Amino acid sequence: MLYQAKESKINVSNMQFDYITFGSGAKPLIMIQGLNTRGIKGAAVSLAYTYRMFTKDYKVYLFDRRPVLHDGITVGEMASDVAAAMDALGIRNADVLGVSQGGMIAQYLAIGRPDLVRRMVLAVTLSKNNETVERVIDGWIDMSKRGAMKELVADMAEKLYSETYVKKYRPLMPLLTILQKPRDVDRFVTLAKSCLTCDTYERLGEIKRPTLVIGGRQDKVVTGEASEEMAKKIGCRLHMYEGLGHAAYEEASDFNQIVYDFLME
Repeated sequence: MLYQAKESKINVSNMQFDYITFGSGAKPLIMIQGLNTRGIKGAAVSLAYTYRMFTKDYKVYLFDRRPVLHDGITVGEMASDVAAAMDALGIRNADVLGVSQGGMIAQYLAIGRPDLVRRMVLAVTLSKNNETVERVIDGWIDMSKRGAMKELVADMAEKLYSETYVKKYRPLMPLLTILQKPRDVDRFVTLAKSCLTCDTYERLGEIKRPTLVIGGRQDKVVTGEASEEMAKKIGCRLHMYEGLGHAAYEEASDFNQIVYDFLME
């Protein structure tokens, strides 16, 4: 299998979690994804290729959200799930990359279980709600409940990507509507609601592990200011992409290199 990409399952807290591994390195890297309309099934090879830069030095782990979600689940609870999965696999002192909602989860992980984290990158995320994220998430929830999938996918593209990117790929929008339609609308809505439960700002000083915050100045989901305030509160390094937004981790050609260089210091 390409880059030793593999899909597996693990029993944690009486639940069976899907997770992906890839890479042949000796060091563990935990990647925590953002809000996802489709889950991680079938994504092992594509993710391994996207993050192939890490595969020689790391064995990469990416855990899906718990299979059964209760209404009102928080990103703090999701961090507990990641910690439990790491405990079950005997993973300690791992490097962590959290993107968007995954960055929210990573903050709780570093605060609650510092023994599990060596170095951490928090990308395009936030530590407390603001008007922008509340408006965006509420809009996605409303579109999902109305079954307006074309509207949802179009709005997500507009909010996530730069204008140049959206214009370039606009002809593919009908295909994206099919490919990115949530597999389970209720699950997507519950996960979207959980994005509004992050409230770590006053506890960011408890993060003692070396941390890099990466943000997009044009972020239309969490705002670029959210990245700046996090880095200032943690007292850590900050890298801002001036012309990019929430999908800087996909659009920036040097994103993986910046993450890799920081983690390898």
